[in-house]
Amino acid sequence: MPPADVEDTWSDSDDELEADHETSVDLGVPDGPVEDAAVLLDAAVSRIGGHPTFLSTPHPPISHATCNNCAQPMELLIEIWCPLEESPNDRALYVWACANGSCQRKEGSVRAWRELRFNKKYAEKLERKLARRKAKELEEAKAAATEAAKKAQPKSNPFALGAMSAPNPFGLGSQVFGGAAPTEPGPETESADRDGSPDGEESESESDTEDDADDALAAEMQSASLEDSPWKALPAYSPFYLSTASEYLPPPPKVKVPAGATVDPDDDKASKGKDGGWDMEGYENSLDIDHVFERFTKRVSYEGEQCLRYELGGTPLPFASDKVFDQLFPLPPAPPLPVTKPGFMVTPPRKRTYAPDALPLCPHCQAPRVFECQLMPNLINVLRTPSGAQKKLTDEERRAEVLRALKGSGSSGGKGMDWGTCMVFSCKKDCSAEKEEGSTWREEFVLVQWDE
Repeated sequence: MPPADVEDTWSDSDDELEADHETSVDLGVPDGPVEDAAVLLDAAVSRIGGHPTFLSTPHPPISHATCNNCAQPMELLIEIWCPLEESPNDRALYVWACANGSCQRKEGSVRAWRELRFNKKYAEKLERKLARRKAKELEEAKAAATEAAKKAQPKSNPFALGAMSAPNPFGLGSQVFGGAAPTEPGPETESADRDGSPDGEESESESDTEDDADDALAAEMQSASLEDSPWKALPAYSPFYLSTASEYLPPPPKVKVPAGATVDPDDDKASKGKDGGWDMEGYENSLDIDHVFERFTKRVSYEGEQCLRYELGGTPLPFASDKVFDQLFPLPPAPPLPVTKPGFMVTPPRKRTYAPDALPLCPHCQAPRVFECQLMPNLINVLRTPSGAQKKLTDEERRAEVLRALKGSGSSGGKGMDWGTCMVFSCKKDCSAEKEEGSTWREEFVLVQWDE
């Protein structure tokens, strides 16, 4: 589920980020070649390369994977199984890219599509879950109202005349201790607790229903296989498993100070702003250094094998200072200078803020776009590797490989893709045609930062 919308302020230094913690980003890392034919037919298994596995038939037209520049079929880069928890739709994301040299740096050479398939069994489960949640909320509201009414009642005087005329000789004690008559459970409570499971948990029958839904989905995928399909004849890279890991930011290394040496804290304060971040105005004017790229390289080096960064509703990690960066993280205008003595005015550093409203709206429902994922340079290295030839690298070898990929000097002999990162922005409403038969296809918006 996407997190709540927050304003993300750009910083060109990770010094302002918390260290020694996990971020909300899921990293996709390669996990060996896919050799099981049954896995290749399972759309619920995310993978790198290979032929696409669709959720339903009929298959989409091959034009979905055609380059908008050379009109040739493109290879699949990545397929992600990414259903939303509160959605009745099965959901998968596909990203294709053209490797022809003449198509690089041109719009339409990288395309992303989202497939949605209505899952009737899971939709029924969501309805039951919603009914239990509403019943629980109603019961909690009733209990809160009863408690408030009890507190609002005036305290009775046990020595008052009315108290002595109670028909029950033991009624005095119940009045003193505020005893209340037991109430019968309402129909909502009975309905909510009928299956004996609390809100959010499944009964045994619901678990069996979900298993049936999984079996139905597997059967649907088997029928949607590419046998006797023109998709089978399209070019494809060797398939690799795509595993998920949480992004972890390690603590900064401790600087060893020689014995007897002293550190002047004013020196460090002079080089940084009062909040620990670099002054943007002077920092950006440094010559021949792209600090956005430096930050990108540093962040990626924490997990050099990452091929994918996934954070639905999050913030992309820009690759370089280019027009895409300026579009997503515009620099706010400088404050106006006073007419008198403008040279003596101290202006605060200007912070770039992530601006998703700069993205085009969904053409189908006019909902805004949100960031979903981005492809990383190491993906090109993995796609260049023949199936079964991938080996585990040491930390030092992995860092060196990442740097070679970022500088455009990776292994030779492969395809000619030279992008730095491909960002995919999807419809915030995850719109679909809302049909129970077949599936819905939506092309999502892609921004590519090329390797200069």
